Amino acid sequence: MCGLSAAIALTGCQAVNTTEAGAVGVQRKQYMFSALSTEEINQSYAQMYRETLQEAKSKGKLDTSSAQARRLQTVGQRLIAQAPYFRADARSWQWEVNLIDSGDINANCGPGGKIIFYSGLINKLKLTDDEIAAVMGHEIAHALREHSREQMSRAYGMELAKTGVGALLGVGEGGLAMVDVAVNYGMMLPNSRSAETEADLLGIELAARAGYDPNAAISLWQKMEQAGGGAPPQFMSTHPSSTTRIQNLQQAIPRVMPIYQQSRR
Repeated sequence: MCGLSAAIALTGCQAVNTTEAGAVGVQRKQYMFSALSTEEINQSYAQMYRETLQEAKSKGKLDTSSAQARRLQTVGQRLIAQAPYFRADARSWQWEVNLIDSGDINANCGPGGKIIFYSGLINKLKLTDDEIAAVMGHEIAHALREHSREQMSRAYGMELAKTGVGALLGVGEGGLAMVDVAVNYGMMLPNSRSAETEADLLGIELAARAGYDPNAAISLWQKMEQAGGGAPPQFMSTHPSSTTRIQNLQQAIPRVMPIYQQSRR
């Protein structure tokens, strides 16, 4: 659960399922601290996102007008249009898709639908639109499932275990400080194996619903494994690839192929 005793868990920890199961059948119960609401996490991350974009803009690295930026926007809008299928409130999220001119092989979709791609990911791996959709679908799935909030809840639980229950009830500045600690710590943690599997599954279904070939997830992860030689790309540090991952995708793709074929008609 959230990493605390039963008494504390009953006070501030809730079992939820953030998304519909979809054709891929993601139904794991998630445990979240009510003190860390979806709205607060989204707002906190939006501020971090704005700061990242502002820094990139100040360095002339925020790409908003190139053909590649327009291509990314097209893929993003098609995927975003399908997000409410998995959770209705995603329709009201303040979605953004931005491209940063950088050699980094990386991408992210933070809480509330804030997407960043780095041009190195597209250029160095020579991604097709279907492969871009595979990356973005995977990242959007993390946001829809609120995997960051899960991480933050665990971090928050650890802080509460050390400092007591008072902050859980919003007493004093300590409670607010711990929210900040949880946000910063939670965003730095790699996703769990179960979270990665969920993002893989929901990601290929999201791509299929948007009209992108889910088989591109296989070629994407193969390219990821080959990238960087002895020094794996940054993306791989938080999204580990393996033979098992690819095998799981190969087993799941037949479940979403009818959706893809229907979307192409």
